[in-house]
Formats: sequence, structure tokens, C-alpha cells
Amino acid sequence: MKAFQVQDHARAPAIAETAAPDPAAGEVAVDIAACGLNFADLLMAEGKYQERPPLPMTLGMELAGTVRALGEGVTTLAPGDRVAVFSGHGGLAERGCFPADRCTRLPDAMPFDHAAAFQVAYGTAHVALDHKAGLREGETLLVLGAAGGVGLAAVEIGKLMGARVIACARGAAKLEVAKAAGADEVLDSDAEDLRGALKALGGVDVVYDPVGGDLFRAAMRACNPEARIVIVGFASGDIPQVPANHLLVKNITLMGYYWGGYMAFRPSVLTDSLTRLYQWYGEGKLQPHISHHLPLERAAEAMELLRSRKSTGKVVVTMG
Repeated sequence: MKAFQVQDHARAPAIAETAAPDPAAGEVAVDIAACGLNFADLLMAEGKYQERPPLPMTLGMELAGTVRALGEGVTTLAPGDRVAVFSGHGGLAERGCFPADRCTRLPDAMPFDHAAAFQVAYGTAHVALDHKAGLREGETLLVLGAAGGVGLAAVEIGKLMGARVIACARGAAKLEVAKAAGADEVLDSDAEDLRGALKALGGVDVVYDPVGGDLFRAAMRACNPEARIVIVGFASGDIPQVPANHLLVKNITLMGYYWGGYMAFRPSVLTDSLTRLYQWYGEGKLQPHISHHLPLERAAEAMELLRSRKSTGKVVVTMG
């Protein structure tokens, strides 16, 4: 089978021919139909992510496909089941073996490309805004990086939760995407005095930040008293240092947040969240935005779309 693999962190990942795996006890083999890309895949390819699977390693954190075979002891799934998998890695391949407890049955109406674009983006946004920040109806939510996968999902979910959503992204085209997802206000991260613009809009109660850097610093200075800031990531490459006295004066709460980490210490947070998200999807309240579909042979090009920030929403690699 073909897989998009990292052989050495100092070299670019590439398509490799490798033996199709058989499921071990507790695993299922999945014929992969689609894999959604994430910024974390770029970091993992370079050995800079918080998790470093042994090499050679197949990239791809989330995938969707059809169960092909069951490992010993698996009773919760059956061959032919349509599933989404938050695998951590292994999704950019024609087949993979994954723990059965990381597989989620798909709603009948959800196509594989939507499923592959769903778990990380919407799961990250929902747990951040609901479980972590406790976003309340009528509050003002600022979403940084609002045209990316996790940012655009936060715009949608923030609106569903009754917030007034301010979306911050780079350039008119990306702001249009955020506006179409439900943002009440849009601000260009390149063109605006972000702090001044946010102050003019009444300040913010919750900040959702997958970007870091100067945008984080401006957003923090525009926070209202008792605001909550959720740190999702550092796509800018700039990890800001926080003046703690600013947090004290305004009673601001700063929260570190790693969605995948809940799998290890409190998986019910993720499963409960996904149950709600699939319900919203079935009701037509969530519409995954996929700007690019590319075949596995063009996986390197798909990764470059993320690196160059030329995509909006999600990039999905398909196997068929």
C-alpha cells in the first residue's frame, strides 16, 4: 500500500510503498477514504510536536473510512462500519490499524470528507469554548486565525452558543469566509490596530487563540474584566510571554489547552463533545468548510497549502 511517511525529520516526507498492516488485539484495520490535515502535521513532520512517534511514521492525525477487519477482543465494531478515527498519526495511507476505542461510528448522512475534516477542528473549538471557557450567551468572543480549520469551527460554534463573534484573519478573502460562517464582525489582522479596533467594539470576554504572537498580545490588552483566554496553539511561531500583573488587574483567566491530551486523562470530555457535535451536524447546524481536496499522490502539495496559509477551513487528502 501507499503511505505518506516521515523517514527522517531532517528530510521532507514522501510517498512510500509499505506492507499493509494487520490489526493487533484491540485494534481495527480501516480502509482509509479521506484524511484531514492539521497544523500539527507540519510540526510532527519536523519533530517539533509534543508527541513524537517513532520513525518511519505515517502522517495524518484524523481520518475516515471503512472497517476492514477486527483484532482480537474487538466487539464494538464490525467489518463494513463507517468510522472516523482520531489516530494521532497514520491517516495519510490507503489502510491503517487503529485502537478500536479511537473509532467513532459516523452518522449515515456524513460523507467521508466531512468526517475527516470534523473531529479535530470542531472538537477543539467546542471543548475550548464550552468545557474550558464556559462561553455564555451574549458574551463577545474573539476568534484569532478565524479562517483556519480550528478557527472557522470556533466561529460557527460560538454563534451556535449565542455569542457575538468577532473574527480576525488575514486579507479580505479569508474574512469573507469567516463572515459566511457567521461572524458578526471581521477584523483584518494585517490592516487593523487590533487592540484599538477591539476596544471600539466594546472589548472581548473570551479569546480563542491558535496563533499567538502579536495578535495574542493585542487581544489580551483588549480584554474586559473577567475575560478568559484559551491558548490553542502558536501558528505564528511566536510563543508570547505573559505579564502576569495584567491578568491580576483585570481578573483575566489564561488557560492552556490541548484537545488531544484529554484522550489520556479524561476521554469522556471528548466523547461527550463529539456526541453533541454530531447531533448539531445532523441538524444541519454545522457545515465543514473544505477549501482543497487532493489525492494521496499530492500529499506534499496539500501540506504546503497549510504551510503557506493558502487554504481556508480544512485541506482533505483522499485515497480513492
